[in-house]
Amino acid sequence: MVVDLAGERGTGDLTQAAGGQGALTTRQTARRRDVAELLEDRAPDPEVAALAQRIARRLAIRRRPRDPRAERGSGRLASVPYRYRSDDIDLDRTIEVLTERPVPEDTDIVVRERMRSRRDVVLVVDVSGSMRGEKVRMAAATVAALSADLVDDRLALVAFWSDAALLTPLEQYVPASRLLDQLLRIPARGLTNVHFALTVAHAELARSSARRRTAVLLTDAVHNAGPDPRLLARRFPELHVLLQTDGEHDAPLGADLARLGHGRFAPVAGHRDVAPALNRLLR
Repeated sequence: MVVDLAGERGTGDLTQAAGGQGALTTRQTARRRDVAELLEDRAPDPEVAALAQRIARRLAIRRRPRDPRAERGSGRLASVPYRYRSDDIDLDRTIEVLTERPVPEDTDIVVRERMRSRRDVVLVVDVSGSMRGEKVRMAAATVAALSADLVDDRLALVAFWSDAALLTPLEQYVPASRLLDQLLRIPARGLTNVHFALTVAHAELARSSARRRTAVLLTDAVHNAGPDPRLLARRFPELHVLLQTDGEHDAPLGADLARLGHGRFAPVAGHRDVAPALNRLLR
């Protein structure tokens, strides 16, 4: 189930009544951790790792059609119809088109252009407690599904507990299998500081020049360390919440974060719910 807040997406309206435990605040200081000091030297549990990789290979959300209005930029080279910008003709593709169109139009010429990323996504994963059981399955499903869907865009990964770490920045491509390996090598943690996780994610999105900048928060929303995360949520252009409901969870706070973050809210009870939910969240 995906809850469409205020029709399509949340409005960021602070005048609506708040729910959940978000008013709980503590004075505990959070810090951004360096990946090198964070990851354990030992390999993750072989059974857990094998399960996560099987899910990653099996799950993917459907690909979206290419956006012909993508902007020119400094990213990857792509073959596109001539739009009076580039004069770097892709001869092979142009010849293929001209064999079917004896009287060509200007736009039948295919050129090579560097494309700007159309969408940047920061995935924010709650690793507080133990990364085992259904929790690790849902994390694997989310990483795999987003990696498959964002093949033409950029994905960053933030892991959080009472602290947080940027495991992969937007400008660095990392395969889904390696992202999962990094998540599984983070030692089990206790408290959950959603506010600081959103702080790290917002800072990463602030560096982006993409037309669409999105954060996806995977958490049970049991916020028990740090300031109230709701005031920070409203600073996001688009913040979606995947709420893990297989154990203790705070649905009102999760819904508040999505509403204030101009996003959507989707409770997920198991890893098989993740891909359909992401299809709706990122439409």
